[in-house]
Parts: sequence; C-alpha cells; structure tokens
Amino acid sequence: MSDYVAKLKWSLGDGTLQAGGYNVNHRMRFAGGLEATMTSAPDYGGDARYVNPEEAIAASLSSCHMMTFLALCAKAGWQVTSYEDSAVARLGKTKDGRTCVSSISLHPVMTFVAGHEKTTSELEEMHEQAHRYCFVANALSCEMKVVL
Repeated sequence: MSDYVAKLKWSLGDGTLQAGGYNVNHRMRFAGGLEATMTSAPDYGGDARYVNPEEAIAASLSSCHMMTFLALCAKAGWQVTSYEDSAVARLGKTKDGRTCVSSISLHPVMTFVAGHEKTTSELEEMHEQAHRYCFVANALSCEMKVVL
C-alpha cells in the first residue's frame, strides 16, 4: 500500500505555553509543495481565516467521495458534467463523554449531459457504492450520510 505524508510545523514564538494563552496557528505542508495555515475551530479560539481540523476532515471525505463517485460513474458510462458539494462536520460526544466529530453529511449536486440525467434512486445507489469504496469513509467511525 502507499504512504501519504503531511508535515506539520508549529512554534511558540514569544510568550509562554499556558492554557488559553498561546497561538494555535500552524503550517501544514503536503508532498506536492502546497502549504496551508491551520488552526483550531473559532469556537475553540482559532482564527476563522484558516482551515481547522474539523473542516479538513469534512473536506477530505467530500473530496474522496466525489472522486470515488466519478470513477464509478465513468465505469458505468454516466456522463457527469459538474459536481458540487457542501460537506458539514458536526461535533458531538462519545459514549464516555469525549468530544468528537460525530457526523459528517455530504450534500452533492451533480449535472449530467442533457438527456442523460439520473433518477434519485439511481443517484442514491451510486452514492451508496461510492461511500462503500471511499478510502476516507472506510477510515472514519462517525455517522456519514449523503443528502440529495
């Protein structure tokens, strides 16, 4: 199997490390050279201008699901012309009270070549297959659903 690497870099800078008194912004560098500033969610003191882990996990699922969906559509001869999604990660609690990403919902909207549109039933089945084969979905234990 393959390895995929993301490198994280953070430094304290000026000041001391104390609860609620340090900067949580950090840089992530990906294999292709792309870098992103990440932080905690704004509800937890992060900067809304940057990506937080909860958004990143929703984005990862959305991206992987879409690529799996498109691969399955290509195999089936479905001519998709566009795909958009709004992925929503929701925080909740585990049975023992720890905070977690408890659910992620995807809200995809696809368009097809004119005259080749698919029924809701056909789309539901294809999204179910995409979910089953999505690498990221297979790594997560939270509730995941596709809302058409």
